[in-house]
Amino acid sequence: MFSSINRLPLIQNYFTLLIALIPVSFIAGNLVINLNVFLIIVSSLLIFGREIVKIKIIFLDKLFFLFFLFIIFSALHNDIYFITNDLFPEDFKTLKKSFLFLRYLFLYFSLRFLIEKKIINLKFFFISCLFSTLFVSLDIFYQFIFGKDIFGFVPTTRKFSGPFNDELIAGGYLLRFSIFSFFLIPIFYRKYYNKIFLYFLPMLLIIFLIGMILAGNRMPFIMYMFTLSLLTVFHQNLRKYFFILATVVLIVFSLIYKFNSIVKDNFDNFYSQVSKIIVITYNKDFQNNNQPTYFKEFYSFYDTWLSNKYIGGGIKNFWYYCHVEQTKKTGKLKVCNTHPHNYYLEILTELGLIGLILALTIIIIILYQTFYKKYFTSSSLKNNNLITPFIFLFISEIFPIKGTGSFFTTNNATYLFFIIAILIGLTRKNNFIENKK
Repeated sequence: MFSSINRLPLIQNYFTLLIALIPVSFIAGNLVINLNVFLIIVSSLLIFGREIVKIKIIFLDKLFFLFFLFIIFSALHNDIYFITNDLFPEDFKTLKKSFLFLRYLFLYFSLRFLIEKKIINLKFFFISCLFSTLFVSLDIFYQFIFGKDIFGFVPTTRKFSGPFNDELIAGGYLLRFSIFSFFLIPIFYRKYYNKIFLYFLPMLLIIFLIGMILAGNRMPFIMYMFTLSLLTVFHQNLRKYFFILATVVLIVFSLIYKFNSIVKDNFDNFYSQVSKIIVITYNKDFQNNNQPTYFKEFYSFYDTWLSNKYIGGGIKNFWYYCHVEQTKKTGKLKVCNTHPHNYYLEILTELGLIGLILALTIIIIILYQTFYKKYFTSSSLKNNNLITPFIFLFISEIFPIKGTGSFFTTNNATYLFFIIAILIGLTRKNNFIENKK
């Protein structure tokens, strides 16, 4: 173990590189994401194990412990039910998945420690975000113009996925990582701020906007606009750019929508689906046979949740309980999706009311310690601009009224716990390790 962690430039560079590779790993896929997470956790424990154990445990940490402990309890309860009724060929399948999910608890503490002790230089993460998101955007342009991307991937739908091939997640990727690019010069290269930022910002914005529109992921595009709007409203230094932002967005979207039939059809279809959902919800016509696909998946959570109200059906078991309940209800064999396409509905069905209450409590505390303290109090966060993109991307990620992937998948869980760990680490970076003897 090393005691003087601030005098280890080689180790600092190593962890800085691992964090900088996170945007790249999300392009490479789940295998590389898991490898990166594994290296962060194992390296942290091997090098700083004793120091990490001594780190001051705050109330939020205790809630995280409780949340993950409850995941294990829910899994054990459901697996006993499955084994008793001879339902799954593999014993304790849910419990095994739940223990694997514990890696995100270790990731949270490892990253929080590394940030608190200033071992990671986040500048290189921001640089990596800039080049990674520019690469994805330009690859989408190439695919749009030539019919295939630089790797030879051909789009199979009206959406252009660039380097993600048949995974239609390019828009979500740009939402999650491109916003860091706007903060690179203002935070880390202040001397160039007045010279090039006014040209740099609109140029980047146009590139990312076109990339997102061509990617065809409508909800990420809307959340991108929402996140940028929040940034310009709450962040004082960005307020003056609000009208530039609004003008650029309006012009770029209008031109592409008008002159590209694929984009027009894609967003017209989205508008039609949203309109149907609003009408169905307003009229409480939940048995309507013409429901949009996503609405059916949202609504399918209800009967599934009723079967395990308080402790849920265990992580990644939505498909099973939904299949059982929907088949009972309709009298026909029903195949459900693997998740209800919303974080909160998924947590409610898989961890029940208790799990949802724990998750909401964690979210509220994080928002209080970051967003509220930065923008509504005179705390030390007031002048901390480094935390700003993490705050608003966290809000975007946990925004309740949107469709999402599964909360418990590698891609989503890694991103969410990465953002949370950085946020909490930045709020506590002046605290010291407790002296325990």
